[in-house]
Amino acid sequence: MKQMVGLAGVFAYLSLLTIGGGMAAYPEMKTMTVSIYHWLTADQLVRLYSLGQMAPGPNMMMIAGIGEWVAGPTGALVATLAFFLPTALLTLWVGRVWERLAGWPWRASIQRALNAVSIGLLLAGVVAIAKAAVTGWTGAAIAFSVFAILTATHMNPLPLMALAGVAGAFLFR
Repeated sequence: MKQMVGLAGVFAYLSLLTIGGGMAAYPEMKTMTVSIYHWLTADQLVRLYSLGQMAPGPNMMMIAGIGEWVAGPTGALVATLAFFLPTALLTLWVGRVWERLAGWPWRASIQRALNAVSIGLLLAGVVAIAKAAVTGWTGAAIAFSVFAILTATHMNPLPLMALAGVAGAFLFR
C-alpha cells in the first residue's frame, strides 16, 4: 500500500510539470524514480522513456511501465491515473477560466511567459536524457547526425531510427 501511495504522489506531482510535453518532466522524473525512491536505475528509465517515444499513442504512457515495474498491474493503473487525472482536471478548469479572461490585458503576457517556460523545461529534459543515453563519441555522433538531418530536412524520423538501430547493432556490441 505504501508503494501505491508513493506512486500516486510522485506521478500526480510529475503531471503538473508537463508544461510543453512529457520531456519537460523527465529531469524530475529521473530524480524521483532513480535518486529518491530507487525504483529504477538511470539506464532502465532511459530505456522505458525511449520505448514510450517509439510506441504509438501518447509517449508518456511509459509511466505505466514504471508503475508496473514497481507494483505490478495495479501499480501501472495507479501511476497512469495519478499522472493523467490531475492535469486533465486542471486543464478543464483553466480552460474555462481562460475563456472568461479573453479580454484581460495580462492574458497575452502570461501566454508568452508560459511559452518560454515550456521551452526551458523541454531543453532541461533533453539535456537530462542525453546525459544518460548518449555514451561515448559513437553515440554522440549518431545523436548529432540524426539531429542535423531532422533539422535540415524535416524528414520522417522513422527511417533514421531504423538506421540508428542497425548502426547501434554493429557499433555497440
